[in-house]
Amino acid sequence: MSDLETFRSETRAWLEANCPPSMRGDADVSITEPDDESIWGGRRAKFANPERKLWLDRMAGKGWTAPTWPKEYGGGGLSGAEARVLQQELGRIKAQPALMSFGIWMLGPVLLEYANEEQKKKFLPQIVRGEIRWCQGYSEPGAGSDLAGLRTQAVDKGDHYLINGSKIWTSYADKADWIFCLVRTDNTKKHEGISFMLFDMTSPGVEARPIKLISGQSPFCETFFTDVKVPKAQLVGKLNGGWDIAKRLLQYERQNISSGGFGGGGGGAYDIEHAALDYVGKTEAGKVADADLRARLTAHKMEARAFALTVRRAEEESKQGKGPSAATSIIKYAAAKINQERTELMVETLGTQALGWEGDAYKPGEIAAMRGMLRAKGNSIEGGTSEVNLNVISKRVLGLMDHQ
Repeated sequence: MSDLETFRSETRAWLEANCPPSMRGDADVSITEPDDESIWGGRRAKFANPERKLWLDRMAGKGWTAPTWPKEYGGGGLSGAEARVLQQELGRIKAQPALMSFGIWMLGPVLLEYANEEQKKKFLPQIVRGEIRWCQGYSEPGAGSDLAGLRTQAVDKGDHYLINGSKIWTSYADKADWIFCLVRTDNTKKHEGISFMLFDMTSPGVEARPIKLISGQSPFCETFFTDVKVPKAQLVGKLNGGWDIAKRLLQYERQNISSGGFGGGGGGAYDIEHAALDYVGKTEAGKVADADLRARLTAHKMEARAFALTVRRAEEESKQGKGPSAATSIIKYAAAKINQERTELMVETLGTQALGWEGDAYKPGEIAAMRGMLRAKGNSIEGGTSEVNLNVISKRVLGLMDHQ
């Protein structure tokens, strides 16, 4: 038996013994709008189901919430091949995620690359254990697509920085414990005047206000900083060197948004097919009765499958190149398009039953369909607009020149 086969056997046995029954099954947990907030962890997490906390503790104890991170920082220390085996075995028993975290998807990878040893030892184990819930302080009211135009100021006060300004579209800022934030530390330069800092959301002067969306949910916030004191030890990387970190983190964000999907509900292509059989009807052969809808559902499933394989290939290539590349912009653009098509198909499939907003006349899944379609409209804006991603693709992937 090879080492990898031995690892698979041991992993399968461990999962069978340690994954609680309620953490297995087909529960649909959305990345951006989960049904159970405790899956994000953090200081304020309330575990209504004690088995969810048990599952988190067991996986974190193995370092398997961040399986490829080094063991000295709390990770699993697995190779890429071993990590794939772990995911396959988790999928085999339909295990629910033990932890969903901006810290794991975005912040952790850049800390491994840019943080000093003290910062790595302090923050990375806490991320692995789900002890800190993070939010991202990037966009501002006047600096969205042109992120480098941000104006939130961090003034050197000797032993600390004093931060004043605001951020917008800060996902779950009202529920986060800490923030990783871009601030301006030099007003004479644009890209070279930005720094990357970490600080506690309970710091005096921090205020987060939820923004209600057309879907009826409030995953985003506007966040204000008034004379917020940040210790100098919480500056990551070099002073005025934050733009390089920001770009790297955006690549990780786009890669993970693309591979993990968007919030929006309505289920995946498989769910649409079964919904079509229930709501549209089926032929004697068991196929969706509406031939046109059936053809479009098939085309969508093919596109989604091809996309999933492309993401897998890009992930493997990124490991060879020591991190994600500008190709993540291609994946992000395609992911937004596919998810919007998916939610629109679900609404079409459910027909008038997808028009309900609330009330006993509609099932939860029917209500989620319309809200999901509306939520998906933001997919082409968040994490980098589709227009900006197309520009990145033309310049950095295809090597095309600007046309004035």
